[in-house]
Amino acid sequence: MPEWTFITRHAVALSIISKHPRITALELGKQMQVTERAARKIIADLASTGYIEKKREGRGVKYTVNHELTLRQTSHREIAVGDLLAALSGKKNQDEQK
Repeated sequence: MPEWTFITRHAVALSIISKHPRITALELGKQMQVTERAARKIIADLASTGYIEKKREGRGVKYTVNHELTLRQTSHREIAVGDLLAALSGKKNQDEQK
């Protein structure tokens, strides 16, 4: 039986992209232990749904994460992507720090 994880590949990719906005698909794939092609598919999924925007910079691409969008899971639609990314990075929510 294959090992399962709590976090989907899309969430992992989004977390890595938010930390490294100029990462290449090859580098992303290596960090995620997936092929470059799989990484490109995840990037395309995230871009087509508005979770990231891609902007050409020279020969590379810079990604911007839309922190205001909510999660796609029906049971968690009230949670913003920015809150999930903060939790994954270990940073406390701004409201909790006050």
